[in-house]
Amino acid sequence: MDTSSILNIVKILFSGLDITLKIFVLTLIFAIPLGAVVAVLRNSKCKIISGIMKLYILLIRGTPIMLQIIFVYFAPYYLFKVSYDRFLALIIAFVINYAAYFSEIFRSGLNSIPEGQKEAAYTLGFNKIQIFFYITLPQVIKIILPPMSNEVISLIKTTSLAQVIGVIEIFSLAQKQSNYNFSTVPLVVAGGYYLILVFLISVIFSRLEKRLEYYN
Repeated sequence: MDTSSILNIVKILFSGLDITLKIFVLTLIFAIPLGAVVAVLRNSKCKIISGIMKLYILLIRGTPIMLQIIFVYFAPYYLFKVSYDRFLALIIAFVINYAAYFSEIFRSGLNSIPEGQKEAAYTLGFNKIQIFFYITLPQVIKIILPPMSNEVISLIKTTSLAQVIGVIEIFSLAQKQSNYNFSTVPLVVAGGYYLILVFLISVIFSRLEKRLEYYN
């Protein structure tokens, strides 16, 4: 392929970057707080609530995300004859999936803080809110950043599964261009886009870790 053809492919795939980033950002916006809630409920002293959260995490982590996307999109129609926007279905599926993984990361971070620190804080006159924001949270964030970065990097690549229910993003455009041009160049270009995004995410998390080390 000549240079002009390659540049045209780069331009076409760039148009799919918008959808890829929307999937990525919306998933993080909703999955992170939901994961935090699930982590707290998973640690609940109520066995019923804790058991429900365990089952949810088991089901989500034990089944492929592709299957979850298909189920979230098609199940409402087959069960209730209700159809809805496929992009919304995709976001719901991604949020449900990543919230389960984030919840276990948050839970491991919370459980790693010694109870003695809380007891010592109580003796110094701190209340529960102060203990959480000034003692527990800073340590938890430092602990969970490395595994969180792995999941976030995984998310940007997993957005390629959007094509399962017909949502057009970078990878689906690359496949169409590859078939149209009988070339693997579009797939290589798509790989370049993902590589750039992963690099940027890695840099952001690396700087966050350095700042936390500085403040601690």
